[in-house]
Amino acid sequence: MNNDIEIRDLCKNFDTFKLSNISFSLPQGYIMGLVGPNGAGKTTTIKLMLNMLQKTSGDIEILGLDSVAQQIQIKESIGAVFDTNYFVQDWTVKEVERYVGMFYSTWNSEKYKSFLQKFGLSPDKKVKDLSRGMQMKLMISCALSHDARLLILDEPTSGLDPVARDEFLDIMTEFIGDGKRSILFSTHITSDLDKIADYITFINQGCIFYTGTKDEFIDGFRMVKGGKTDITTEQERKMIGIRKYSTGFEGLIKTEDLRFYGNLACEPVSIDDIIVFTNRGGRGND
Repeated sequence: MNNDIEIRDLCKNFDTFKLSNISFSLPQGYIMGLVGPNGAGKTTTIKLMLNMLQKTSGDIEILGLDSVAQQIQIKESIGAVFDTNYFVQDWTVKEVERYVGMFYSTWNSEKYKSFLQKFGLSPDKKVKDLSRGMQMKLMISCALSHDARLLILDEPTSGLDPVARDEFLDIMTEFIGDGKRSILFSTHITSDLDKIADYITFINQGCIFYTGTKDEFIDGFRMVKGGKTDITTEQERKMIGIRKYSTGFEGLIKTEDLRFYGNLACEPVSIDDIIVFTNRGGRGND
């Protein structure tokens, strides 16, 4: 199986933050969700992949090419969307095509126009007059209009209403339908990943907490609940994270530790549960 993204031991040192030994791969034809709390290192990882930041060490291959030595070839074949607009504010939507399309030999004007129509974007409207959601739709339209083989998306559904978000997710599913294209998708809206992600990479405090299939990620954890007096000190110590109430608690545990919690109610977890409770800094992270 070919990998469209291959990252090995990626490090980036800042004065107050360090991205440490990030390694993961995205097989061709799949969608990977990149998740983690604010400040975990998700956007830094994406910027390193796109050479918007210079890495301290490590290797990055995109579409089988070295991200630094062959960055021109790579950028011809990828589409990128960020959570903030990167177009000149005084450009019209029509001018965006003129200035962006010139960088891609595979630019498809008809496809661009079809996305403008689908998203209700007027060609004569200026970027600065578009709402945040409409600016996001414009960036998505550009990313999908030059036959990209890989999409790298940083909070692409931010600012979209529920209807537009569902429509976008349908477009993403259609994008990978031929099995030859892939998506790396960073988002805080984990319900989006519940719907379309095949793989999850979870970054926490600059380190990889998990990378693998979404199903294995979710199946690897359980939520246990009980009253205030139902939990022992040893049980609490093993928890990854715990939230206490006046009448009881709920805690995240590894599924492999379930045998230690036979006296407690047990429930499946969501991606959001895992992120939230891991970030609470429970006592079972050691």
